[in-house]
Amino acid sequence: MKNLTKTILSVALLVAVGSVSASADVAKGQKLYLKKLKSACGFNGGIMAAKHSMSEWKHLYEDKKLAQELKHICPKAKESSLKEKFMPHYFDFFNEYASDSGNVPSC
Repeated sequence: MKNLTKTILSVALLVAVGSVSASADVAKGQKLYLKKLKSACGFNGGIMAAKHSMSEWKHLYEDKKLAQELKHICPKAKESSLKEKFMPHYFDFFNEYASDSGNVPSC
């Protein structure tokens, strides 16, 4: 009984930790933007996020065209800054501070 309880708790802990690290994050998206795109774009994250509404960002992300749009807005952006693994974080950041969100980022 004791081993079963330990096993169940271990599995629950692994699932909880794994799900947190696998999800996208607004703060991580903001940090990525500041580190990888801000200098190439030439403007802060608030201006970048306000380029589209929340629904427009969502459509770009769902259609797998977010990297293409970022390259269009920021032609100087390096390909290494537009890796697929960064897209969920960029999307969360841009969606959180989109033109129709009413939020303003601190960057």
